[in-house]
Amino acid sequence: MSNSLYPLKFRPILKERIWGGTKLRDIMGKQFPGTSGKYGESWEISGVDGDVSVVQNGFLAGNTLNELVEVYMGDLVGETLYDRFGEEFPLLIKLIDASETLSIQVHPDDDTAHQRHHAYGKTETWYIIDAEEDALIYTGFNTDISREEYFKALKEGNLEQYLYKVKAVPGDVFFIPAGRVHAIGKGVLLAEIQQTSDITYRIFDWNRVDGSGKTRDLHIDLAVDVIDFSKVQNPKTHPLEEVNKTSELASCKYFTVNKVTFMNSIQRDYNMLDSFVIYLCIEGECSVIYASGQSEKLTKGETLLLPAELKDIILKPQGKCSLLEVYVR
Repeated sequence: MSNSLYPLKFRPILKERIWGGTKLRDIMGKQFPGTSGKYGESWEISGVDGDVSVVQNGFLAGNTLNELVEVYMGDLVGETLYDRFGEEFPLLIKLIDASETLSIQVHPDDDTAHQRHHAYGKTETWYIIDAEEDALIYTGFNTDISREEYFKALKEGNLEQYLYKVKAVPGDVFFIPAGRVHAIGKGVLLAEIQQTSDITYRIFDWNRVDGSGKTRDLHIDLAVDVIDFSKVQNPKTHPLEEVNKTSELASCKYFTVNKVTFMNSIQRDYNMLDSFVIYLCIEGECSVIYASGQSEKLTKGETLLLPAELKDIILKPQGKCSLLEVYVR
């Protein structure tokens, strides 16, 4: 086998969470370590310190993502991105299963995160894969609210009445810029595409306690300086699914997320793109054909990193297949 780059698969990093469930296994095909445990997150591709993804396919198996960026540089991530981020991989891709409602939280922007934590901020996008009948997403405020009103609501435990609540439906997309308060509601399974950052300020945790009766830490003081208190406008989109076409779900300076649904083989030409591409399979399965006919299979729940040097790809489905396609413009 030649030692050139190829589509990379990584070992999922599973996270036990107080609010987790079993959908990552039951719907997305993840292998849980052991029979019990509530797993809330599967980190599919991560360059976060202490949680760096490890390759599981091909001759690079066993190497970490950061080691690959160090060796392959622009060939892996794209020249512009390597100049911008160096050896830090710029995106974190997760699958999240909320069997309980997550805390109400907010993330700082780049400037604040850099000053306080020497880290990047966190802007993210959610794609709803599965949702129970009454599942909700909380995102932003449903009215303009002052700091005083906010603190009063927190103290009285009724912040929820000021939050914009939306019924979660599979196929919904939520773009959540840094500074927007948000929470994933009970019964939601989603894909999260975000900046490489693990900084979360927890504002309210529904008075929840863990197995030993302890509440989780809140970050009220850190959070207040980064919150956008203005009323949110139309926080969700629900793109129409067109077979054999690409729909753009979200695009910002940090990432672009498309959905590609196809029943016939389609060609992807990335010659004008100076970026890696990530495929997250959310339905069905396909083969990713590259470099004179070699291929890598991708099934529901799996994620693949396409190095920037691979420009011409054929996606060949088994029946109907849907992928999230992620890159940095």
